[in-house]
Amino acid sequence: MDLFFKYLQYEKRYSPHTLTSYHTDLGQFATYLQQVYEITDPAEADHTIIRSWILTLVHNNIQPRSINRKIACLRSYYKFLLAQQRVQVNPMLRIKAPKVSKKLPGFVAEQPFNNLLDNFEFEDNFEGQRDRLVLEFLYGTGIRLAELIGIAETDLDLRSKTVKVLGKGNKERIIPINESLVESIATYLEHKKSEFGDNYSEKLLVTTKARPLYPKFVYRVVKKYISLITTSEHNSPHVLRHSFATHLLNKGADLNAIKDLLGHSSLAATQVYTHNSIDKLKSIFEKAHPKA
Repeated sequence: MDLFFKYLQYEKRYSPHTLTSYHTDLGQFATYLQQVYEITDPAEADHTIIRSWILTLVHNNIQPRSINRKIACLRSYYKFLLAQQRVQVNPMLRIKAPKVSKKLPGFVAEQPFNNLLDNFEFEDNFEGQRDRLVLEFLYGTGIRLAELIGIAETDLDLRSKTVKVLGKGNKERIIPINESLVESIATYLEHKKSEFGDNYSEKLLVTTKARPLYPKFVYRVVKKYISLITTSEHNSPHVLRHSFATHLLNKGADLNAIKDLLGHSSLAATQVYTHNSIDKLKSIFEKAHPKA
């Protein structure tokens, strides 16, 4: 297992979040093998044993999405064992994943969120300007949470209005930023310099103790402000990424361009946003077409 995780980390370049999830999944599978079948080496498990574990997960009301992630983990693991000649046959070839109902991504309405950025009086201090920048960065660029907290000051090029982010699989991409975001960054950096001098992390966004932001912190910030404009449960950082994509699509942006901005590896992942856009097209059709 140690070799497998080193392979995922250094050769496949999986994210820390995925590695943590796979550690949990493989650990749970190994525990099941020991407790139910008295098997200490997962290489000894065949497809019937693996299927029995999946059925146990289903009976325990584990969500299909989580089960599919565990199956993906085992697929990667047994593929690795096959390459290492630890198994002669890949048992995962006979395993089918349960179907997952597709959920449309939630998003915040364009006007209320822009009113929040334009009219809400964020405190004119380090904390207030940092919170504003978190919101504006997520919505203005569509980057992921991990990408946001990973941005260093050296990744910014305010003159050319771009930012470099490190996405999934350690893939770098350059994203344009608008003039409003450039101004917000400049204002924040002034407060940051005044607050800490040169004594802070190289990361752009930091806490009041000059340490890099962490996921739960960003979640709290986003929830705090999004709750001011909506009663919806859609108030996570990822919702602002969905909003970025949906609003661009509604304004007529090319789907391939949105794909590149989001850092998706395939267009299929981006096409989910067309469902939200279709709702708007239906509304326009019903209002404007004489036969609607």
